[in-house]
Amino acid sequence: GYDTVLSTQRFVIFRLCPSDSCSKCNSGFGEYMVDMEEYLGYTVEYRQDEQDEYCETCDEACYYAAADDAAAADDAAEEEEEDGDDAGRKLAAKKIRRKLADAADCDTCVDACEKIESMEDNNYLDATAFIQCQSIQEATDDDGNQQAAVYAGPICASNGKKIKIGVFSDENCMFIDSDKDVENYLTNEDGNAMNLSHNLLKTVYNQEECISCAGEVEADENGYYEAAEVKEVCAELYDASAKCETSNGFDNGMSSNNYYAYNDAANQVANEELVCDFISSLKSNTYSQDGEIVIGGSKVYTAGGTTTTGGQKFALTFFIIGTVGLAVYAAMLHSQLTKGGKADLSAQGGAMA
Repeated sequence: GYDTVLSTQRFVIFRLCPSDSCSKCNSGFGEYMVDMEEYLGYTVEYRQDEQDEYCETCDEACYYAAADDAAAADDAAEEEEEDGDDAGRKLAAKKIRRKLADAADCDTCVDACEKIESMEDNNYLDATAFIQCQSIQEATDDDGNQQAAVYAGPICASNGKKIKIGVFSDENCMFIDSDKDVENYLTNEDGNAMNLSHNLLKTVYNQEECISCAGEVEADENGYYEAAEVKEVCAELYDASAKCETSNGFDNGMSSNNYYAYNDAANQVANEELVCDFISSLKSNTYSQDGEIVIGGSKVYTAGGTTTTGGQKFALTFFIIGTVGLAVYAAMLHSQLTKGGKADLSAQGGAMA
């Protein structure tokens, strides 16, 4: 549990778009906000499965296609001796494998998948291994000496446009230590330094890489296609998120869904305007990633920390100088009033004597 009533919560804002292009998501969309850890849990799992399937397809198609090419000359004579059906089946299978290989772009996918498979051998760790807060340095070293415990977890970066792995001083990843770099604490079993690979993590926030929410559709036995089902990753994110739809022209959202109109989720419909306002405030950098409220100016995000802009420095200097000036003026005024009061009392005392 937390040792304080105050806690920092990080959110991800995403959209559901009517187009298959992220760049065309300008109208008729829904905008949503969800806890960062929950967002990463769903999207990283989806992208990981997608990557695994890509490499499996690449391995099957490109490996067998290469083997077919190498053995083509040797098989030619054998195929002539076989009956027509067996030779035809083998030829058809090879054509299918060659078609898959051509579609897979073997030169590209083989290289990419080999790099993924040999990542740890090349002293790299996948950044998605740290999407949940975890310890990267215990409070005691191997010799039993006391040291500061250090933790790693996801944070916003690049003015909220990216997600990276930051260093924290607490087990709940609330307090960012911007002076530390997570890679300085990563080693393998042999004690060799490890680096982070962000290739997979980038796919969950890159605005050029949309996730299609429509599942694959296959024709039934009569050749008819049914409506595509919504992919699980999209359905899970939708259910878990706070929703802003009506103001963005999204007509088929929760306001038109009986589930949200008549059960416990009805408060989401009633509070949609508040959700839209809060999402707007997050997008305009009203809050820093440390949970602080930003008044005026803009925040510049660094590796886990924030810096003030020139305008903010000027305003801060102006207020400090103004405050000091008012304090000096108040002291002078107090001194004059005090001296004047004492003089009057002395004169009155003399008269009374």
